[in-house]
Amino acid sequence: MKQAVHFGAGNIGRGFIGALFSKSDYHVTFVDVADQIIDKLNEEKTYQVNLAQAEPESITIEHVSGVNNMKDEAGVIEAIGQATYLTTAIGPNILPRIAPLIAKAITERLQATDEKLYVIACENQIGATDILKKHIFDNLEEETKNKLDGNVYFFNSAVDRIVPIQDSSSLDVLVEPYYEWVVETSETIPPVEGMTIVEDLAPFIERKLFTVNTGHAVIAYLGYLAGKPTIDQTLADSEIEDQVRETLKETGAYLVKEYGLDEDEHLAYINKNIERFKNAYLNDGVTRVGRAPIRKLGPDDRLVRPATQAQKAGLPYTYLAKAIAAALAFDNPEDEDAVKIQAMIQENGPASVLNEISGLAADSEITQEVVRQYEALKA
Repeated sequence: MKQAVHFGAGNIGRGFIGALFSKSDYHVTFVDVADQIIDKLNEEKTYQVNLAQAEPESITIEHVSGVNNMKDEAGVIEAIGQATYLTTAIGPNILPRIAPLIAKAITERLQATDEKLYVIACENQIGATDILKKHIFDNLEEETKNKLDGNVYFFNSAVDRIVPIQDSSSLDVLVEPYYEWVVETSETIPPVEGMTIVEDLAPFIERKLFTVNTGHAVIAYLGYLAGKPTIDQTLADSEIEDQVRETLKETGAYLVKEYGLDEDEHLAYINKNIERFKNAYLNDGVTRVGRAPIRKLGPDDRLVRPATQAQKAGLPYTYLAKAIAAALAFDNPEDEDAVKIQAMIQENGPASVLNEISGLAADSEITQEVVRQYEALKA
């Protein structure tokens, strides 16, 4: 049986990428540090992916196992040595931590086989695989780097599926029915069910990040400020729904101008995703979707980058500025990032936070608009 190694045995790993490999007749070795999940995978060897929809539907996932990379490096190296695909869904910030072990595994693999290995980081981050590749290369000897060409391939990708927080005592995962996995390559690679191959990923990943991820974050932050518990209940407020749509029209104007997208088709894409977010069967909490605001306020992430790109293109960004302001006002006491941001605001004000976290100059027009919106929200 073909082999795949997937770093990240959480709900996204099991409910999305790992499930697609299993459905494509791969044995999936999940790599994670969570003993409870790894032990269950090795004991039960199967789980259910349940679709969040009115008509119940479940998919049985088989041919799975797990390895704890903190306790069994040799097991991870052995699994990578036999794999066709190596994928991740662990969060962009964790990629540097797994790179040394992957580098060690690739070094041993190249000494044993010339079978091709395809590495794909499935993260909500532009160029995530490039980031992982750089960290892997930082841990390789020159002799090994010279052997990579034609043997180890690195492909960027865009991924899209909503997977809410759920019961951690079971391997079963609740996911939305819709998903998209787009991989950038001109190579002919082994097929995986649900994987779409494109030669230019940029329009796909920016369309996804600045529609799906931007929209999701805007709903979460506006919903939190309005005291709404879940994403679907937030969108039941027509005023918030209108604000979300207007925000996505601003990101859409940039995407249409940058990539020549059809304006009517993109508006339909916006509306389709707003309907996805209304799925009450997901019961997705605003604090889950809004978590880790420091990353979400990064200069290349879902809120700030479309605002800066819109400004450069001479396009409006008023609603995006309000979304950034709402993220600054996200004061969830259980979120470490949110607590840190609130302390920074209290010490030096919101403009200082935007400079340090978002890379925006204190006197920039975007910063001034965000601060104005922030003060209005707090008032």
